[in-house]
Amino acid sequence: MIDDADRVLLQRALELAERGARTAAPNPRVGCVIARNGTVVAEGWHIAPGLAHAEAMALDVAQEGARDATVYVTLEPCAHHGRTPPCSDALIAAGVERVVVLSNDPAPHASGKGLLQLVDAGIPVDIVDDDDPLAIAARRQNAGFRSAMTLGRPHLTYKAAQTLDGRTATRTGDSRWISGPEARARVHELRAQAGAVLVGSGTALTDDPELTARDCDPPAETQPLRIVWDRSARLGAASRLAQTVAQGPVLLLCAPGADAGRRAAVAETGIEVVEVDDLHAGLAVLHARGIQSILCEGGAGLAGALLRAELLDRMIVVTAPKLLGDPIAPGIIGETGTPSDQMSDALGLAAWSCERIGDDLWIDAWLREPR
Repeated sequence: MIDDADRVLLQRALELAERGARTAAPNPRVGCVIARNGTVVAEGWHIAPGLAHAEAMALDVAQEGARDATVYVTLEPCAHHGRTPPCSDALIAAGVERVVVLSNDPAPHASGKGLLQLVDAGIPVDIVDDDDPLAIAARRQNAGFRSAMTLGRPHLTYKAAQTLDGRTATRTGDSRWISGPEARARVHELRAQAGAVLVGSGTALTDDPELTARDCDPPAETQPLRIVWDRSARLGAASRLAQTVAQGPVLLLCAPGADAGRRAAVAETGIEVVEVDDLHAGLAVLHARGIQSILCEGGAGLAGALLRAELLDRMIVVTAPKLLGDPIAPGIIGETGTPSDQMSDALGLAAWSCERIGDDLWIDAWLREPR
């Protein structure tokens, strides 16, 4: 069982884990706090693959101070040899008295093994209940990693900005800018944390976006893979995506049999072109490349197709205090979505929250919780 003092230190471990939000993937984000009698002895977090895990970093700081201490960690300690040695071995060798864990490791080769090793060594282990808000936060923090391990595909978040009457652009396609600068800056931070940013051909051709993470503080360490779902390979060499290939890679997913001349023209710009049968196949290609999280910034058509294919995991909807009042202007989900005759057929949410950012309302909706 955990008490209020434990919860404070677990919350701190979650905050530490976020320091690896941009750099830890494809490893999970993990934070660790070592404390004795409620007093923090050391802290650690996982920065990037090949570097020390959170527990190892904290133990290195604590040294002898870890003996008879309690360790708070957001993900169960590993027990396998990878680029770094097992954290379970290190905790046992350090003589810690107790370990408190927020979430299990969903990786088949790791799940439960570290916990079992600790228990076998006589170290009490407290695992926070799955439905505890802190445990839910820990699983959401690693939604991409968990999706890769349990679903075999990247976690997909759809982001859209809309007016108060639910329109994402004018009837002419103009959408700059619906949301304010504060919300747009947060979206750039989401790009900096994502493995890839995805748009459809309509957005690529109409908005001509760059899809880079620019308005970030500090600046993005690396750029996400920029992906265009362009069945006919219509993206031109004059597009901003083609013109900024040197800033970060761009991938175009097209249909088998798309015009060879257009495919060749796109490839000449430095954009990689890959043929896939459907969205599921496209995500399989990305999963094989180690992409764990995708931020979809496409339009209603792509969003509807993803929803129908049951590939949407999370939606972030930024609602601006503006009215278009135009029934022809596009909405969030296009005709390829899931039509419902009765309100009882509507898709429910696993969870949602909202907050004000600048003049806009930021709605964070989880269609399913990470496993």
